[in-house]
Amino acid sequence: MNITAQNTFTTPVLVQAGNSFDISISGTFVASVVLQRSKDQVTWMDVETNTAPVEKTGSAGSAWYFRLGIKTGGYTSGTVAADIFD
Repeated sequence: MNITAQNTFTTPVLVQAGNSFDISISGTFVASVVLQRSKDQVTWMDVETNTAPVEKTGSAGSAWYFRLGIKTGGYTSGTVAADIFD
């Protein structure tokens, strides 16, 4: 998903307990890209913030929804290509 504005997030992905997931952040941008998790898809908690392109693998200790995006105030310019895969 290409992100070019603040308060924009990928579609949440449900990662079951013990499973891993991959995140991909690429593009040319000035922004803070946040990985968030939630149990109910209503209340989201920040896990980490990236300000540069990155490829990472994470894991879930219990079932969580994860998403990537830019919160209000976190976008300056450019295009972020953000993807999360389970």
